[in-house]
Amino acid sequence: MILNEILLQKRKDLDELKQRMPLARLRRIIEKSDRPQPRSFHNALLATQHLNIIAELKKASPSEGVLRENFQPLRIASLFEYAGACAISILTEPHFFKGRPSYLKTVRQVTKLPILRKDFIFDRFQLYETALLEADAFLLIASILSEEELKELIDLGKELQMDALVEVHSDAELKKAVEAGAAIIGINNRDLKTLKVDPGRAQQLIPHIPKGTAIVVESGLTTHDELMMYKSLGANAFLIGSVLMKSKDIAATLQKLLGKNGVSIAQGAL
Repeated sequence: MILNEILLQKRKDLDELKQRMPLARLRRIIEKSDRPQPRSFHNALLATQHLNIIAELKKASPSEGVLRENFQPLRIASLFEYAGACAISILTEPHFFKGRPSYLKTVRQVTKLPILRKDFIFDRFQLYETALLEADAFLLIASILSEEELKELIDLGKELQMDALVEVHSDAELKKAVEAGAAIIGINNRDLKTLKVDPGRAQQLIPHIPKGTAIVVESGLTTHDELMMYKSLGANAFLIGSVLMKSKDIAATLQKLLGKNGVSIAQGAL
């Protein structure tokens, strides 16, 4: 099962990182650091513009392999903002998604959009690291965390002035996220165990999410009509990565998803 492989590797990487940087030392560094004012990821998802898209920087994925050979994070992030994204998600897992934690801080320098760290987070250390890398929000996957762990990490995120996007895939996971106090819930149409996409998953779960919760639909989104359908059900935002990463013209593809006249700029392979 790919999820178990990812988590096994992540725990190994984290153990090595903790040996080099003990948690107490990391916390002291953050306390003394001059972190920039966090940008509200939560507010970005509730913006009143026509559609809110969280555009994702992702070089590769376990289900599709390398998505973009010509992967230029700073250039692509600038295109995301230019084309109308409301926020940027950055895959930072290095082994299966070819990401780097350092992308968070460097991308922040070229955009005013809020930045979400998308990774497999299950330990307080990872949240302190995320704060140090100047992300504005972070992903929590309900299937790999208990309700108590979810609540602890959501609360720590608040202390560090970061928003938590809690990802669910089933009724049981949704209940867990709600009980843990999630203010932003993402419904992943992709089953992380089988990697199969079921567009009906979000349709099934959206009606059961409490009012006042920001709702994000994730995975398998490729057309403007799909986004409008989910929006009509109550979705606030959409996390889109693969279709953008595989596009020959990222800006035009993003604008097409937004329902605008796709504009292209001189960007070569980008």
